[in-house]
Amino acid sequence: MEFECQVTTEVSKNLCDSVDNSYRRKIESNQFNSSPEAENFGISEQPLDSNTEKEKTSIQKSTPTKKPNSDICGSKQFFSRDVVLHSRRTITDLPPALLSEILNFLDPKELGIVSCVSAYLCKLASEHHVWKDFYCERWGTSTLPTPLGAGVSDETSWKEFFVEREFRSKTFMGRYSIDVMYGHTEAVRTVFLLVSAKLIFTAGYDQTVKMWKMEEGLLIASSRSLGCTMRAVAGDTKLLVAGGTDGFIQCWRAVEGFPHLFDIKGSQNQNTEFRLWDHEGPINSLALDLTRIYSGSWDMTVRVWDRFSLKCVKVLRHSDWVWELVPRDLTVASASGSDVYIWDTSSGGLMTIIHKAHVGNTYSLARNLTGDFLFTGGDDGAIHMYEITSHDLETNPVPVATWVPHSGRVYSLAFEFPWLVSASADGKLSLIDVRKLLRTKKRASDKSFSCVKHVVPSTVEPPQRMLHGFGKNLMSVDIGADRIVCGGEEGIVRIWNFTEALEIERRVRASRAIRLENRMRRRKLHLENISKTSRNDQCLVAAKKNQVTGDRSGWHSKRALSGKLKS
Repeated sequence: MEFECQVTTEVSKNLCDSVDNSYRRKIESNQFNSSPEAENFGISEQPLDSNTEKEKTSIQKSTPTKKPNSDICGSKQFFSRDVVLHSRRTITDLPPALLSEILNFLDPKELGIVSCVSAYLCKLASEHHVWKDFYCERWGTSTLPTPLGAGVSDETSWKEFFVEREFRSKTFMGRYSIDVMYGHTEAVRTVFLLVSAKLIFTAGYDQTVKMWKMEEGLLIASSRSLGCTMRAVAGDTKLLVAGGTDGFIQCWRAVEGFPHLFDIKGSQNQNTEFRLWDHEGPINSLALDLTRIYSGSWDMTVRVWDRFSLKCVKVLRHSDWVWELVPRDLTVASASGSDVYIWDTSSGGLMTIIHKAHVGNTYSLARNLTGDFLFTGGDDGAIHMYEITSHDLETNPVPVATWVPHSGRVYSLAFEFPWLVSASADGKLSLIDVRKLLRTKKRASDKSFSCVKHVVPSTVEPPQRMLHGFGKNLMSVDIGADRIVCGGEEGIVRIWNFTEALEIERRVRASRAIRLENRMRRRKLHLENISKTSRNDQCLVAAKKNQVTGDRSGWHSKRALSGKLKS
């Protein structure tokens, strides 16, 4: 990959001055050392031969009528063009810091192409820090298989993790198995998948919260009756929260040394179990981040709680019941009635509102990890995708795409890049791959840069997969760890396990590699046999030609000639 200036290249005045100064220094010292100006402009150090000097002198002498300025400018242009024509640089000659800045503007696919050019670029692209940004933007750090500790190359590991997750993301189009978990006596209202701890939490109309093993699908523990329907569950490795129709938030702290983090079936312990009261209506949605707890209620408010002081620090008021909320960074999106709100949680101010997002109520929301994209589902069975852009302190939701995969209400949405999963009252699940709608956001761009391609609504692809054949009213869904978890009116929790597809794909790749290696080996042997056969054929043809034409240059002709001489 070599860049060479053409004959018609225009050289700037600054470049001419720097080249001329460099030329004068070289003539005075008779040495060809690099000058700072030439280095700054990336001009190679080529020795000047005598012909070039003669040509330059002849040109200057042949134009005596020109003004001094024009003579100098002409000589500069000629010499500059000569130097540029003789200068050859490759991208690998650039300083590593400049190359790193260039690689910042490439997406994963482009980085992979660059790594195939040369061994140097392969090493540079593979160890670039941008792989960490790509991974964290798509999947975060909570699902990493191993901690990045001492003795491990951080950048190399991030690339390996990224490639592995990209490979795993394709398995949702493959084969799967279904695990059916029985334990609830009434409808399951909410499911939550805690991937980092390999646990599943469910709750519903039977007034209990249950904890399951993700891999085996076995019931670990069930809480005592909490006195009301539990409509929302959320958690992380340190705190588990559940919200009910009586307006309280039931909380469990993780127990150090406990095999499954939370002791939800034990007797009430003030050190590990407590309740938060403030809502005046049923709590319908919950979420956590590192410092806060978010709760949405039918009292038309979203409350923001401090995780350490356990006090409500913000109250975000709506005009209708709050059905769903999703926080990201310093913003939280909430669905109230048919509208969708986006709030600034640090100030409590309303950033933007999407009026009448659906015909009827908007029941479900989902967002990507960076909060750039918002997905909504509602009464009309439709799913909308919006891009959230910011420019001059204004936040604007831009419609991107719409799907109508369901004939009933869309009760729940879950997103893990690149898959959006929806659960509906029609008893079906839809899987939508959003990769074709996106483009990579450049590292140096601001929030106003659009991360989506221009899409004509009629060209939006339908959902890539539909999972159906179950009872009506699927009320909650979650996705993670190559699994989809869903619960509904039947009181049954189902797990669609796609890890089998992952293993099948790995075996297919391994067998494909073996077949390719065997094919190349056979081809090499075939070419060797062909070359041997062609040499043998040439020898046979030469021998037959000598016999037929009686070639006089052979040994028998010389022998006959020598016999005649003797006679």
